[in-house]
Amino acid sequence: MSLKLRMDRMEHGAQFRAFVLRDHARTGAMDPVLGVDHAYMAGPTFPPHPHAGFSAVSYVFADAGTGLNNEDSIGTRNLIRPGGLHWTAAGRGIVHEEVPADDGKVAHLFQIFVNLPAGKQSAPPFAISLEPENVPVIEAPGALIRVPLGEYGTAISPMNPPTQITLLDIRLEAEARLPVTIAANRNGFVIPVQGSVKINGEEFTAEAPEAPAFPASSAEQTILLEAGQEAAQAAVFSGVPIQFQE
Repeated sequence: MSLKLRMDRMEHGAQFRAFVLRDHARTGAMDPVLGVDHAYMAGPTFPPHPHAGFSAVSYVFADAGTGLNNEDSIGTRNLIRPGGLHWTAAGRGIVHEEVPADDGKVAHLFQIFVNLPAGKQSAPPFAISLEPENVPVIEAPGALIRVPLGEYGTAISPMNPPTQITLLDIRLEAEARLPVTIAANRNGFVIPVQGSVKINGEEFTAEAPEAPAFPASSAEQTILLEAGQEAAQAAVFSGVPIQFQE
């Protein structure tokens, strides 16, 4: 059984636009994810800013025109290259900033906000990174699946974050079909990234005002992704609700 979550458009100056997914109705269907911004950033946008009590995760899509330079108050200085992921566990508090690495080029990314288990919300902050070449990739008929977080089939991400979630970055060739299984007792949701994709028979696009979510069930759930006459891209998230994570 699925439900729909609202996707809002957001712009911040001339250099940043995003499609913002939040669980406004408080259905709990995104838990442990608090929100996702599907963003395009062409220049410095947000000044150094604080976070506490959750994690801020940046995943730069492999097709991005540039990566992100990341800096934070615990001394991290790194480049998040296209295809890579950086996880900032804010814990008791951290200040960070991310800006496109190359002027005039666009960073295409997810900014993902993930809850921390209660026992980790006041822990010292830390940051971990996954380089693009270390992201597992699975090929299926008409599909390419990158696994920056969690697992898919035999592919398991080497990243071990403080909150366990799965993120699958899926590219579909024209008219390709791919079933994705959400394990029992896990929430799941899908964000179209590029093109038009049918999700369990209903069509969605990256600019649609809604995205489908699949609340946790005692049985596993299967989500069928289908591309139309053109190639498409979508991201599938899943995770155990935060109260069941330590």
